Amino acid sequence: MKEFARLRLRSAVSAATAALLSCAALTCAQSAPPVSSASPAFREVTDEVGRTVRVPQPVRRIVSLAPSLTETVYALGLQDPDARKKTKVGGAINPSLEQIEALHPDLVLVTKGLNRLETVHSLDGLGISSYATDPHTVEEIITSSKKLSDVLGVPEAGASVTGEMQRRLADLQQRVGALAAKRVLFVVWTQPLISVGKDTFIADALRRAGAVSIVESEQNWPQVSLEEVARLQPEFLVFADSHSDSASPAVEMLATLPGWSILDAVNNRRFAVISDAVNRPAPRIVTAIEDLAKQLHPDAFVEKPENGKEKMEKENPPLDQRPALHYSFSPDVLQDRMTTPGGRACAH
Repeated sequence: MKEFARLRLRSAVSAATAALLSCAALTCAQSAPPVSSASPAFREVTDEVGRTVRVPQPVRRIVSLAPSLTETVYALGLQDPDARKKTKVGGAINPSLEQIEALHPDLVLVTKGLNRLETVHSLDGLGISSYATDPHTVEEIITSSKKLSDVLGVPEAGASVTGEMQRRLADLQQRVGALAAKRVLFVVWTQPLISVGKDTFIADALRRAGAVSIVESEQNWPQVSLEEVARLQPEFLVFADSHSDSASPAVEMLATLPGWSILDAVNNRRFAVISDAVNRPAPRIVTAIEDLAKQLHPDAFVEKPENGKEKMEKENPPLDQRPALHYSFSPDVLQDRMTTPGGRACAH
């Protein structure tokens, strides 16, 4: 039971029900070349909670006060991926303002769902700009990442990262969108049993993976009873862990905990353990969604081999169905391509 509690403590989301874990989550500062002594230019932007923020241009030094924002900054290619080597500024709930001020950041990144309003007000009092994010769905995570890339001066990277997220999600929709959704219980905590509400980005992630939470609560992190779960009988229990490939022994211990044996999913070992990236509103959440979809709907990811006739028809279509060749440039250009060293004529 202690081992299972330790497993869940690592993977619990940053919310009121896991406030101590949020406090323990180290935040980090990332730096770039020293800022010029000349007075910096500023740009006014509106953050995701409606505040007008003056952002120095360019943004060279950033302090991130949430793991999801640190992940997003790295996904945008603004720093090497080793956050452990960065200067620590304390916990997300109560960071050290003295350490933050000493780092002379151009911008502090915060998120409404994790950081306190008092922290933002204190930063304002120190004359330090802060930008807040507040995504509630997977689509809003994509939009938020794109907005942040623009604020940080790397819109091209943002377009690339979010475009890839959208492409992968579209592929998932093609595979599992028409399938019957699996009824699941996402387990944040076991004692007491905590799950996710229907309006959280995690619940939205479940839907995109071809699942639906049995919990219909308006609360973000509701406590539910085993008796109620037993009445609803989810098809799968879903867990998130930073080491999802080695979490099975701890998850298996559920069957030994009081009361859990009344669930068919426990007796039949229908568990899905995915990356704890699902707990953070950052680009890596798409990987967790894909992983869950593959565990819940494995048949949707089996590539069907082509039979001999289909393969032959694809490689040798009838003459009347073959595309006509045409040149994409004028005869003069074609002649130049054929005579210039290293050039060659191309047909498209």
